[in-house]
Amino acid sequence: MSETHSRFATVAIVDTNGLLRGQKVRGADIPGLLEHGPGMSPVQLALDPTDEILDMPGITDDSADFHDTDLAVDPSSLRHIPFERDEDNPLYLAEFTGAAAEFCPRSLLRRVLARARDMGLTPKVGIELEFTLFDETARSLAAKGYDGLDTATAHPSHDLIIYQAAQADLYAEVADMCGPLGIGLGKMHEEIGGGFMEACIAATSALEAADQAALFKNFIRVLAMQRDQTVCFMPRWSETADSQSSHIHLSLSGADETPLFWDARAPARMSESFGHFIGGMQHYLPAMMLIFAPTVNSWRRFAEGTFAPPAFSWGVENRTTAFRVVGHGPRSMRVENRLPCSDANPYLALAATLAAGLAGITEQIAPSDPTRGNGYVPGSAIGPALPASMEEAIAALRGSGFAAEWLSPRFVETFTATRDHQLRQFDGKTLIDERRRFFELG
Repeated sequence: MSETHSRFATVAIVDTNGLLRGQKVRGADIPGLLEHGPGMSPVQLALDPTDEILDMPGITDDSADFHDTDLAVDPSSLRHIPFERDEDNPLYLAEFTGAAAEFCPRSLLRRVLARARDMGLTPKVGIELEFTLFDETARSLAAKGYDGLDTATAHPSHDLIIYQAAQADLYAEVADMCGPLGIGLGKMHEEIGGGFMEACIAATSALEAADQAALFKNFIRVLAMQRDQTVCFMPRWSETADSQSSHIHLSLSGADETPLFWDARAPARMSESFGHFIGGMQHYLPAMMLIFAPTVNSWRRFAEGTFAPPAFSWGVENRTTAFRVVGHGPRSMRVENRLPCSDANPYLALAATLAAGLAGITEQIAPSDPTRGNGYVPGSAIGPALPASMEEAIAALRGSGFAAEWLSPRFVETFTATRDHQLRQFDGKTLIDERRRFFELG
């Protein structure tokens, strides 16, 4: 299906930071673009949110010629931008082809999904997205120097209906936004800080879940701008605020749609394959933690006293662990990966999660004992410790043969190079400096 009757359509890729980048094209040109694809420079994948060009070997260094690479436009991704006129609102998602596909987030998720398909397995995924809403605009943020900011609600307000009712117009506008964008909004509520909210993408196919998460994160910002507000996805915008995350809920089914994680006769009703999936995450994700915490600000999330997991632990219905087993029936049994920060790219975070779990099933990796009780208490969480710093996480990913095999060697090379550049840029800088880079778009 194409939108040739439209005056314009938008063709966009999702960049390394999860931001949509693209252009408007004539509706009459859509059939040709669906066949051949427009060109775009892979430099788009080397940009930080405020268009700071980061070091990326072969793309931004002295060997670079800043050439265009063809995009593959996904015709099944068609949806409509709710803020635009009907004749201008079609939106298609695309991904890089050729060598640039080796580090394009949407392409990398496709690669892992192909391996799942070869194993006869189909993932089902839901994604929770946490953010903070501010009564600030780009101009007021600049005027205040990104300090002394006003959240949309004044007090911590977890599930308080008074704030939900007071912001009923926002909830209605979010629902109106999600319809044309094809976003299955399963739940939305007040969270545990002033202006802190959570929106949940209802369980769907893996690529679709990542698409919907990326679309929500981009267009909730647009909605806020139109309301003279700002949405912030920084994992820790303030040292006095709780941390923000983007949890992934994942289950698997076989070729006959039989749920793979359920065994009514097993302890906690967890199948052996489910245990191996968790074992794979515990074994392989420590080297891939940079994907879940991709910015200098991400690492502020893991401070003591926040609701961030302290280790690669797991537990049954235990929110103090990294991997929470949840569900009470064959089709609801799933794992919740609580590691990803709110600024993690949903395609990359999902690709890493799925890759580690699938490898665990293939290699029959046994999990640790489950963590029982409060895993935040020092020494109580059972599992490998988190990397001590972003620098340590960069080194771990750079040395991960697993990440190179399942994602690509080129991804490991380019992603670690850009993160290393970012880390050097922020050496000696403050949280205010981080806000200037990441507050509005990160």
